[in-house]
Amino acid sequence: MIKAVVMAGGSGTRLWPLSRAGHPKQFLALNGGDTMLQATMKRLKGLDISSSVTICNEEHRFFVAEQLREINMLGSIILEPVGRNTAPAIALAALISDDDPLLLVLAADHVIQDELAFTKAVSEALPLAEAGKLVTFGIIPSEPHTGYGYIKKGSETGAGFVVNEFIEKPSSKLAKEYLLSGDYLWNSGMFLFRASRYLDELKKFRPDIFEACKAATVEIKTDLDFCRINKADFISCPADSVDYAVMEKTADAVVFPMDAGWSDIGSWSSLWHISEKDINGNVSLGDVITHRTKNSFVRTDGQLVTTIGVNDLVIIATKDAVMVAHKDSVQETKVIVEQLKHENRNEWELNREVYRPWGKYDSIDSGDGYQVKRLTVNPGAKLSVQMHYHRSEHWVVVAGRARVHYSDKSHDLSVNESTYHGKEVVHALENLGDMPLELIEVQVGSYLGEDDIVRFKDNYGRVTG
Repeated sequence: MIKAVVMAGGSGTRLWPLSRAGHPKQFLALNGGDTMLQATMKRLKGLDISSSVTICNEEHRFFVAEQLREINMLGSIILEPVGRNTAPAIALAALISDDDPLLLVLAADHVIQDELAFTKAVSEALPLAEAGKLVTFGIIPSEPHTGYGYIKKGSETGAGFVVNEFIEKPSSKLAKEYLLSGDYLWNSGMFLFRASRYLDELKKFRPDIFEACKAATVEIKTDLDFCRINKADFISCPADSVDYAVMEKTADAVVFPMDAGWSDIGSWSSLWHISEKDINGNVSLGDVITHRTKNSFVRTDGQLVTTIGVNDLVIIATKDAVMVAHKDSVQETKVIVEQLKHENRNEWELNREVYRPWGKYDSIDSGDGYQVKRLTVNPGAKLSVQMHYHRSEHWVVVAGRARVHYSDKSHDLSVNESTYHGKEVVHALENLGDMPLELIEVQVGSYLGEDDIVRFKDNYGRVTG
């Protein structure tokens, strides 16, 4: 019996400005029609998976639930009140599991191009895990990559190899030596082991993590589709990776080679590398026109982007930001993100288009004392019963049919009809139709922050007042 454990935390800021802390890469469709999370879950269909659990943080819980619901693979969702790295996250999944299953641990933001090879590798590694080994999957390297950690193979054991050594990201010189030797594999961050074996080793080497996670899971609270652990106990848990906490210390670590077109999409250049290119080596996504341009990655989510006489560039245009970088410098994106944080700008965290459990909104204009948004409300969805202390709101329906609630009264709005509610007026909005409801919202007031919302009733568990 295999239980899939999909880790969907992380901020994904290396793919800024498309991926941001509030909407990271695992929830984006970067390499096809499915999001990375959805692709990860669908990859499991070739295996005998009895159940699945996805681990994410509070802020992203509705992304996870909605995306898994779309592909009918919801499973369990564990909410981490704070991030504590991979060792505690896996411990939570192991502790709440019944019948001591084999845990197949995967990251939600990896690309695997050869799913048959992935399935074959996992299936062939099963006997090792069933024998009590802690299996990690090592990727057969195709180049001297300096952005990955490496695993040195030791003696053969079954179909795998004893782990001789885990190695941090090497220099270019060492990476070339590793490739030529044939003794080294990329560290994929994918694992297969019995739940009890992992917990035994965690308790042996990091009893502090084990005890904190055990305490946090004594009483699990179910909230909609989510499993909530004890916040205070988990906050006290030290942060550590599964590699440092267990895999580098255990005597039972085994690496199984995998050649499946794997990438962790750790940068825009790595996405360019695995993407289909035109005859000039360019990847163009969106409204893009290139002229005398070679080996570049250009993506736009709206406005036309043109390039003339440039090579080896990454150009990413979103609704509120444009990044231009040389392909060899994209790892420095984090410097920009840190500067945005330092300047208290919100572009590091939020896109102009923000997703909510009921739909999304796009902040299309703002000025002194006002803000204009375009709201999209999903069919059958309802915003919370709420009020604002500092702003009034004007709503104009541009597509669909809305029902607006004020205290104990309600009325319906069709296209080209509008309504208004002032400060401290309790109100709600819902989509009555089977098509998305689109409306323009004009906010006017002395303060327009998203925290000026007092919720009295909510379908998504967000009541604040």
